[in-house]
Amino acid sequence: MSITTERKQELITKFQKKAGDTGSAEVQIAILTERIRNLTLHMQEHRHDYHSLRGLTCLVGKRRKLLKYLQNVDFNRYSSIIKALDLRK
Repeated sequence: MSITTERKQELITKFQKKAGDTGSAEVQIAILTERIRNLTLHMQEHRHDYHSLRGLTCLVGKRRKLLKYLQNVDFNRYSSIIKALDLRK
């Protein structure tokens, strides 16, 4: 359900703005999206795992807040991250 450190490093290097950038909105959204996709696959197999469902709902809410922030601050960055991660918006 969680992501490996190698996959997390791949996402960080792909979406970072400059070297050493691990906290920008794009990086956070990419990591959250990977965790959401993993949890979604888990929930398809285990439909009655309500604890994981709550965690999934919280992750989606965090990602939504970050996307809303990015949309208000810089729409070009928002649209590029939406296209790169293949999100519906």
